[in-house]
Amino acid sequence: MNVIKIKPITGSVNAVVRVPGSKSYTNRALITAALADGTSIINNALFSDDTKYMASCLNTLGISVEERKEANKFTVYGKGGSIPAEKANLFIGNAGTAMRFLTAMLTLGCGVYEIGGVERMGQRPIQDLLEGLNQLGAEVKSKYENGCPPVIVNGKGLKGGYAKVKGDLSSQYFSALLMVSPYAKDDVTIEVKGDLVSKRYVDMTIDLMNKYGVTVENTDYKKLFVKSGQRYRAISYEVEGDASAASYFFAVAAITGGRVRVEGVGGDSLQGDIHFADVLKKMGCNVTMGRDWIEVSGRALQGIDIDMGDMPDVVQTLAAIAVYVQGRTRVRNVKTMRIKETDRIAAVVKELRKMGISVVEYEDGFEIEPSSMPKPAEIETYDDHRMAMSFALIGLKSDGIVIKNPECVSKTFPDFFQRLEKLR
Repeated sequence: MNVIKIKPITGSVNAVVRVPGSKSYTNRALITAALADGTSIINNALFSDDTKYMASCLNTLGISVEERKEANKFTVYGKGGSIPAEKANLFIGNAGTAMRFLTAMLTLGCGVYEIGGVERMGQRPIQDLLEGLNQLGAEVKSKYENGCPPVIVNGKGLKGGYAKVKGDLSSQYFSALLMVSPYAKDDVTIEVKGDLVSKRYVDMTIDLMNKYGVTVENTDYKKLFVKSGQRYRAISYEVEGDASAASYFFAVAAITGGRVRVEGVGGDSLQGDIHFADVLKKMGCNVTMGRDWIEVSGRALQGIDIDMGDMPDVVQTLAAIAVYVQGRTRVRNVKTMRIKETDRIAAVVKELRKMGISVVEYEDGFEIEPSSMPKPAEIETYDDHRMAMSFALIGLKSDGIVIKNPECVSKTFPDFFQRLEKLR
């Protein structure tokens, strides 16, 4: 198995970084552009495993997507809400957004479709989305009747109406339902059962739908309404930088006591992970923001007790920083991390303990006791890109940190380690 040994940085970092385009926006834009009538251009798109799976599946379905990787551009020839293919067997690796968004989209077709992925995808729940779609008149089921992929879709169009869906597992279920709702025969009302997690991702979906010409009524994240008969228009869309990717470079500043400015995404972004900069500010960093940039300067940092329910994808980044602060860091309300690419709570706890760091595991998070001298360790990444990127940060200050299977970062950030090396 390939490994990378992380070389510690001597001194503090002073750098300007431009991160890749947002994965979340890129995959949402691919879906809305595919459903639009006409040719859409997606600029500054992310080219990674997750977006490649999405584009490849759309091509398989007869919706042409041209890739210009050197220009970070997708050209999508939308079919106005129709799906040309009447049969398809789609493979999406471990791309959760592709799995959920395409499942909903396939209900608009006329035919039988199967969509599945790697072994881990077969363990990630999707039943709440399937039930929501079925309430709206679709015919979808888990192939093995275990509430997980593979999924079988008997496409016959979407009737619409009313659906009530639990909000405690994934906001992606709601984004998937929303994006296909304009093409339902009747108006769509989606009621959220309980509290909705990761609300900012739903904000992103509604924002993108609006840019493509469709409006959504959001009543305090309790009820979502889409008027039938609306249609996405073909547009040229600029993807902003990925806030989750930016978190790693903010962390570099925090850990080394240096300064990093990230360009391409600013303080007014709807991406929930942009607020990771605010978390660092609470811990002691100096943070300044502009329209399309954010700058973090490291200072003496204090541990924090924090609810990270609205930004679970940057919790592993926070765990890496927590190793080097003063006082304990307690992360709460991130139970959803257990159904990601791996059980991220268990993985963080296990790998930190390898380095001799004291960690208490809870069902909804963990508590980290800082350590000035983590032990050398080979970090298992569990084929999880965020485990690889976040634990590499610890190696910037402590010698002997080796990352196993570093290629897994290709899921969202293929050249992460090259960019990290350029900070020296």
